Amino acid sequence: MHPKYQRLCKLIESKGSALVAFSGGIDSTLLAKAASDALGDKAAAVTIDSSTLPRRELKDAKRTAREIGIKHIIVKHDELNNKDFRKNSQDRCYYCKYESILVLKKISKELGFNSILFGVNRDDLQDYRPGHRALSEGGTCTPLLDLAITKDEVRELARELRLPNCDKPQMACLSSRIPYGEEITQEKLRMVEEAEEFVMDSGIEQARVRHYNELARIEVLPDEFPTILKNKDHIVNSLKRLGFKYITLDLQGYRTGSMNPLE
Repeated sequence: MHPKYQRLCKLIESKGSALVAFSGGIDSTLLAKAASDALGDKAAAVTIDSSTLPRRELKDAKRTAREIGIKHIIVKHDELNNKDFRKNSQDRCYYCKYESILVLKKISKELGFNSILFGVNRDDLQDYRPGHRALSEGGTCTPLLDLAITKDEVRELARELRLPNCDKPQMACLSSRIPYGEEITQEKLRMVEEAEEFVMDSGIEQARVRHYNELARIEVLPDEFPTILKNKDHIVNSLKRLGFKYITLDLQGYRTGSMNPLE
């Protein structure tokens, strides 16, 4: 067993019992696997099913939790009920994480669990993440960060453990596709999710469709530009049916945090 994974399991074991905030991404999957190995039935993964979670991601989270063998709890909760979240200020992620922590604390209390774990790795500190403030204020635990585990190390450990999503591309909630200051609505989230489905169904592994009212800005990796252009008629027609009037391809390509205020 990799020494860092041993330390991760030992750290989680010291909690006695734990809930893992489980998105189904690689960070939370590694954390859920370690929690399951360290705590057995004193560990559970919780996925919050909301308007900002793509259906594709929910399906993947269910499958991944089954393969890990950890108890998986799915709870419905919608951040859109929070007016501060809907306003979509630069602190949007703070309000999202704050809501999530309240939900997880309720479940943790019902189960009699001691800790709530979030999959924050060391590299996350390099990005604009106002949600980290909520994690600190909420008294949650971030074992990957505590052990200074990087994103590359997360993937390395995931491959050694043969986790089902070890090479899964990074995903962020659908609200991240809407520019700060533009209200987040159910309709905008629906348009983004369906638009990304159309793009990825063309054979694209990783895509973002940024929502600028009538304009859609598509981000994919530069080596996937030819696939977009090959399927441009289908993509344009599909996105126009969703309500977009103008469809653009971002020539800078996909990059994390492209709509963050620090860019």
